[in-house]
Amino acid sequence: MADIPAIQTEALVKRYGRGGTIALKGLDLSVSPGEVFGFLGPNGAGKSTTIRILLDLIRPTAGSVRVLGVDPRSSHELRGKIGYLAGDFVANGRQTGRELLTYLGDLRGGVPAERIGQLASTWDLDLTKRIGSLSKGNRQKLGVIQAFMHRPPLLILDEPTSGLDPFLQQQFVELVREATGNGQTVFMSSHVMSEVQQTCDRVGIIRAGTLVAVEHIDDLRKRALRKIEVHFDADAPTLSVAGVSDLVVDGKVLRCKLSGDADALVKALAQHHVVDLISEEPELEELFFTYYQHVEA
Repeated sequence: MADIPAIQTEALVKRYGRGGTIALKGLDLSVSPGEVFGFLGPNGAGKSTTIRILLDLIRPTAGSVRVLGVDPRSSHELRGKIGYLAGDFVANGRQTGRELLTYLGDLRGGVPAERIGQLASTWDLDLTKRIGSLSKGNRQKLGVIQAFMHRPPLLILDEPTSGLDPFLQQQFVELVREATGNGQTVFMSSHVMSEVQQTCDRVGIIRAGTLVAVEHIDDLRKRALRKIEVHFDADAPTLSVAGVSDLVVDGKVLRCKLSGDADALVKALAQHHVVDLISEEPELEELFFTYYQHVEA
């Protein structure tokens, strides 16, 4: 079973309506058991369509899909082996959080009350309140708990930390690490770059319904441009350094963009009195732009 991909699609096509939009154009995707796979791309690229097909919420127009080794269209048992979280978790507002989690736990074969209580305590969530009275952030906490509580072999997470503050985003990262430590597979769509960098082993980049690349996360980061701002105690020097572009000098401040290794830039800066240095990680959208430029080149 370990040799069987957790997720595999071959030549997957999805067209909406006759002559309508083609959301997926022959998607070939393979996710290994036990890995965290980030599924990245701009809005409208086909991420949510792919996830809905994996969950059998919609059917493909052509191609094949296997989830945990089976066709999701022909296996009701598969649903109990998947933890799913949408970016905006919606549930019956008249139920309390405990009622919902107990109900979903029973559908999945039973989840110990202790497990539910421990997760609720970790996430500081009051399960006695009706869901309709919860803030968006607390509803999302409830969504995280219901996805993880039964320790499924596969977690499919679509923008999982939408509505969560940075502290809770970090708690989510720890929860993902715990899941992978248990051998679970995580398939995650996200626009939070720090979350992707801290959790994912590999990422697949989808563009206009086509998978343009699958990369290890460290290799992907090397292709991104970081914004650098350096403050000097005197007028900033004009440097010519490999990997540095868009250099602008403004009095005692130097601003530029850096790709790849920072070693050459650091050595050049070491010849001067540096008061402060700020390195800004690229936004995910900028990373896409940089990577797409690389692909087209």
